[in-house]
Amino acid sequence: MPTKAAIVEKAKRASRVSIDETIAQDSTMLSSQLQVLFERLFSPDARKSLRRFSSTETAKLLGVTDSYVRHLAAQVESINPEKTAAGRRVFSLEEIHAMRHHLGRTKPSYLPMRRPGDHLQVIAVTNFKGGSGKTTTSIHLAQFLALRGYRVLAVDLDPQASMSAMLGYQPEFDVGENETLYGAIKYDETRRDVADIVRQTYFPGLDLIPGNLELHEFEHDTPKALADTNRDDKDMFFMRVGNALHSLEQSYDVVIIDCPPTLGFLTLSALCAATSVLITVHPQMLDVASMNQFLTMTSDLLAVVKQAGGNLDYDWMRYLITRYEANDGPQAQIVAFLRSLFGERVLTSMMVKSTAVSDAGLSKQTIYEAGRETMHRQTYDRGVESVDSVNAEVEQLIRSAWSRT
Repeated sequence: MPTKAAIVEKAKRASRVSIDETIAQDSTMLSSQLQVLFERLFSPDARKSLRRFSSTETAKLLGVTDSYVRHLAAQVESINPEKTAAGRRVFSLEEIHAMRHHLGRTKPSYLPMRRPGDHLQVIAVTNFKGGSGKTTTSIHLAQFLALRGYRVLAVDLDPQASMSAMLGYQPEFDVGENETLYGAIKYDETRRDVADIVRQTYFPGLDLIPGNLELHEFEHDTPKALADTNRDDKDMFFMRVGNALHSLEQSYDVVIIDCPPTLGFLTLSALCAATSVLITVHPQMLDVASMNQFLTMTSDLLAVVKQAGGNLDYDWMRYLITRYEANDGPQAQIVAFLRSLFGERVLTSMMVKSTAVSDAGLSKQTIYEAGRETMHRQTYDRGVESVDSVNAEVEQLIRSAWSRT
């Protein structure tokens, strides 16, 4: 007859859970409920759409006056602005691009796209630590450049795929097998042409290569490929992202890569594909210490990649302060510390912690999509001013790389 202690121990074992089974059950429940929630918020056939822009916003985007926007609207045949209940004209981004091309016929400076001799700009946005504002920075930069007339490709290399979700593609439901960049950089015969993976978004001028958990496979496949002594493959892992993007070079001016928050083969390949690197950093001591580890590990690994033939010549590398709170004394000290160390490699502008950006994100929108009328106007204006300031500084770096003022 079992003792009381044995009975108690058996009951304890019975009450314990297997962590793999528990995680699997939670994942299944969460996935099904996410689908229900998504269908409740957006009908199965619904797709994100971009709002229209006021004549004041249109004038700012084009660099002309409000009155000249009205003149352009009358001049360009394809423009048929809608009117609000208050009788104000609002324009689609397609119509704004049409005005820009009309202006560019007589003054090419209105068209910011690449010209003969300008190389494709590939900007890798990266950091080792989650929560540094990496994805928020990537999406806002991509949309900012598209608003200004650049042809932009956003590449979601983060298996969590937050960028894809923000740009209208749910990674669990809308992105299938071989429909991420992994499909174009994998090692077997099922590799696809990257052009077949690119998707249009609701944001004119901005295309997307979406991500999902499939991207993890590259991290598992690469060590096997490296260990295969019979493999005759000159396309090393660190060349694969760059080679895939090279075939799209004629279609875009700028590529924005949202890197995963880990220093794996995907991140290293993205860094080798990049012409420029933007490192986001939250000005807290633990985050800066984490970034130090990231920089140390990255430099060691890239030195090995360089010896193996990787291209590490960048147009520029910059640090971007994110989630900055102006009234936080310790944050100000850390920013001053970073500027004293790295000088001009720290962007002058900072991404300020903004409730406007957070509020827009609740409905899977950026601050550019949300519109001024959706929140307190001063809060919105401060948020837009901060985001615009950062993105304009990055745009100037792009133009400098093309030897333009």
